[in-house]
Amino acid sequence: MTSLPQNNELDNQQNESLIFHPKNIILFLTLAGLTMLFLSLSFAYVYTRTLSKLPPLQLPWLFYVNTLVLLASSYTLWQSKKAYLEDRTDRYQQTLYITITLSFLFLILQGIAWYSLFNQNIMIQTDNSAGYLYVISGLHFFHVVAGLPFLIYFSIEAKKYMIEPVSVLVYFSDPHKRLNLRLISIYWHFLDILWVYLMVFFVINKMIA
Repeated sequence: MTSLPQNNELDNQQNESLIFHPKNIILFLTLAGLTMLFLSLSFAYVYTRTLSKLPPLQLPWLFYVNTLVLLASSYTLWQSKKAYLEDRTDRYQQTLYITITLSFLFLILQGIAWYSLFNQNIMIQTDNSAGYLYVISGLHFFHVVAGLPFLIYFSIEAKKYMIEPVSVLVYFSDPHKRLNLRLISIYWHFLDILWVYLMVFFVINKMIA
C-alpha cells in the first residue's frame, strides 16, 4: 500500500530534476534568443520598408503550402511523443518517419519557393524588402536543418532497440531519452509557431501597404 506513494514521490523528484536539467536551460535560453532575433528582424523590416517607402513582396504560394507541411510535422511529432509515453513501438516509429519526411518536404519546397523568386528577378540584393525576406526565411530554414539530425537520431535509435521486449522496455523507461524527446518536441513546435508568426507578419505587412 505504501509503495505507490513512494513511487509517485520518486517520479516527481525525477521530473523536477529533469526540469532544471542543463539541457532544458540551454534550450529555453536558445529559444529566448531566437525569439529576440526574429522580433528584431521583424521590427527592422517594418522600419526599413517604411523609411524607404518600398512596396511589400508577393510571397510565393509555396510559402503557404509550407505552413501546412510544418503544422503537419508538428502534429506527427506530437503523436510520436504520445506513442512513446504509451509504449506503442510501431506507432512511435511510424510517426517519427512521417515527421522526418515532412521536414525534408518543407526544405525542398522552400528551395523551390526561393527559385521561383529568382525567376521573378527578385534577388537578395534587389531591395531591402527582398533582402529581409531571404534572411528571415533563410534563418528559419537553417534552424529546421539543425533540428533534423536529432529526429533522424531518434529514428535510428528506435529501429536499433525496438527488436526484443527487454530492449524495448529499457528504451521506453530511459528518463534521458524521454527528456531528449521532450526537448526536440519543444524546439520543433517553436519553429512551427515561429513560421506561422512570420507568415502572418508578412501577410499583414502586405495588407497595410
